[in-house]
Amino acid sequence: MSKINIGRAVQNILPSTTAYTPLVEVIVNAIESIEEVTRDTDGGQIKIRVLRSGQTEIESGLSRVEGFEVTDNGVGFTDVHREAFDTLYTDQKIEKGGRGFGRFVCLKYFEDFSVESVYRDSDGQLKCRTFSMGRNNEIIENEEIRETQSVASGTIVRLFGLRGSISFDLELETIAKRLVQRLLPLFVEEGDVCPKIILSEEDDRKTVVLNQYLDYIEEIDGGRCSFKLPSSSSEEEFIVRIFKIYKPRDFTNKISLVAHRREVSKKPLKKYIPEFEEAFYEDNDQGRKYIVRAYVFGDYLDKHVSVERGGFMFGSDPELYTSIGKTEIESNAADIVRDTIGSDFQDRKAKKRERVQEFVDNNAPWLKSTLDGADLTKLGWNAAPDEMEEFLHVEKLKQERDIRNTVDEIVSEGSSETLGNDVVEIVGKVSKKSKDDLVHYIAFRRAILDLFSKSLEKDEHEKYLFEGTVHDIIFPRGRDSDSIPLDGHNLWIIDERLNFVNYVSSDKPVGAGNPARPDLLIYDKRVLFRGENIPANPITIFEFKRPGREDLVKDNSNPIDQIIDYVRDIRKQRGKTSSGRPIHVTKDTPAYGFLVCDLTSGFEEWLLEVRDFTPMPDKLGYYKWAPGVHMYIEVLSWDKLLEDAKMRNRIFFKKLGIN
Repeated sequence: MSKINIGRAVQNILPSTTAYTPLVEVIVNAIESIEEVTRDTDGGQIKIRVLRSGQTEIESGLSRVEGFEVTDNGVGFTDVHREAFDTLYTDQKIEKGGRGFGRFVCLKYFEDFSVESVYRDSDGQLKCRTFSMGRNNEIIENEEIRETQSVASGTIVRLFGLRGSISFDLELETIAKRLVQRLLPLFVEEGDVCPKIILSEEDDRKTVVLNQYLDYIEEIDGGRCSFKLPSSSSEEEFIVRIFKIYKPRDFTNKISLVAHRREVSKKPLKKYIPEFEEAFYEDNDQGRKYIVRAYVFGDYLDKHVSVERGGFMFGSDPELYTSIGKTEIESNAADIVRDTIGSDFQDRKAKKRERVQEFVDNNAPWLKSTLDGADLTKLGWNAAPDEMEEFLHVEKLKQERDIRNTVDEIVSEGSSETLGNDVVEIVGKVSKKSKDDLVHYIAFRRAILDLFSKSLEKDEHEKYLFEGTVHDIIFPRGRDSDSIPLDGHNLWIIDERLNFVNYVSSDKPVGAGNPARPDLLIYDKRVLFRGENIPANPITIFEFKRPGREDLVKDNSNPIDQIIDYVRDIRKQRGKTSSGRPIHVTKDTPAYGFLVCDLTSGFEEWLLEVRDFTPMPDKLGYYKWAPGVHMYIEVLSWDKLLEDAKMRNRIFFKKLGIN
């Protein structure tokens, strides 16, 4: 007699099965056993008792589920059924999709699997057969056949001793809802009436009739559709049935792939259509919440289900021997669900676009034209602002690439006759994208000015920030224009013309061995004369002083003389460019010096009376021509620097809708 290594067979079961898989297998076997008996449609009944441990959990007040006892009034374990049970990969129920392996899945999750069954023998006499399933080499162990006083056939299957860390839901209603959703293909099968299935505690003190949950399940009108996919030999047809489930166990809309009347796999619908992330509400007087479940049937699924029915013999994508993958099946089913749901889905689609539009209007106006042409299908239903912006930036790149490709195509293939019509449309798109880039740049300026304004305020300790903070906002210290990109500074806060200078040095010595460090040394290169390092190009020096500082003038030093000394050093050929070459200047090279600080009353008095400065009309600054050093000097308050920058940009903020 051949032997079977049952332990190895159990070990090789796919991990895609769950603790509910063996229970569903036993229930389906019970249903099929009842179908073999000629009964009234109401005569079939299955009773599932929950077997619990003796220890009650504190939080739930319920004991851990250890197993189940499933009783049916079917045909029982006849000699034919007994032989099939004792045969590995039996084909006894092959016409019903039987894989001949379900009983082995039971041993993966439960220590004990025993059967007590009343059946009619070959003479028509009722007998009782009991046995347990072996774990070594024999499938059937401890078998006994005896006389019985029973008046009808039926079977009790006992699964007990949940293995390892595996656990079931505790609440009876939760277990019932899980089973109903997995067994729904059986409940709604055309032409059949599912037996009454009762779930109860072991002492019957509480019961739940699974069939009653069908009152909360409704097949959607028009929710039975089909689609075909090409396979290696012909076409495969798939049937999709779509249901609304009220009072569900969870609120996840799903697609389930079915084989032989059993749910085998499921995938959240939101993986394909983000609008299905949440449950729906009916727009009527009841206003009930519901989820959508789509069940997919087909011969292709029946033929390729694994023996454990925990998965399919094909992957997510087409393979050599299975030309259709799960993704393709689920994606087509998702499209059918979307079209069937209709107005509920369209409402969500519109609401998502409204949320994105609101985000763009208030936070990212430079993405307005991108949003106008964007397909938001793949954007999450509850996308966070950062996710919206990231999604739209990717979309922007795609749209710009499409525009470039179209332009290239027009230029290379378009005739002069059709060029005029194409150009108007393409130029319009390019103009919108250019405006978006401008809006983005101006919005960046607005943010920088807000940050700059904040840096001029006192901190929580009623102290002003060190001047290095505001310095770094304008131009990073210790860097020069050769070491940072063109847009890596914010010199436009001081003067728009500084965006076009040739060389800027920030808080760096004016030359080797020279300790003098002007806050900003700018070697100007005018826009119209992009010359080399020549004496005619002026030099500009900025000096920043800490906001709120009152001791600007000391016995032996002051910031005005400090600026003048920097210029004198440069004129003495002590200044060096970033490449180490001398800065070419003469005594006639124009020089500009700017001091930015807070204008305290004492310092203003010193500027007027001691250094002979002239106040500006707005009283927020002072200026002076110093003929001895051939230099123009301005003293600006931090407030003036900020307000002037805001004024220059205010018209852009307004025109571009950046509030």
